[in-house]
Amino acid sequence: MTLWAIGYLLGVTVVLVVALLLIGILLQARRIHRLATAASAIVADIDSNTRSVWMLAATNDVAKSLLGGAEAIEQNAMAIVNAVGREDQEQMQEEGVV
Repeated sequence: MTLWAIGYLLGVTVVLVVALLLIGILLQARRIHRLATAASAIVADIDSNTRSVWMLAATNDVAKSLLGGAEAIEQNAMAIVNAVGREDQEQMQEEGVV
């Protein structure tokens, strides 16, 4: 066998190995693309299903402000009850009922 033939066979072998590697890379790239597309659809579903959970933070903030207002109303109501209660006791003491 001549050096030209050995060189030619070696070149063909290298080209075939590189071609096989490129084909393998292309197949894997297609597989990754297909899996990424499926994962993207699943992530979109998860996002739409959990969006309400993220909105709970805003709901919680509103509930805290409502609670603050309710506590203020309760304190004012208790102050009114105490004031009216004292007046009733004083009036009853003046009348000699107690």
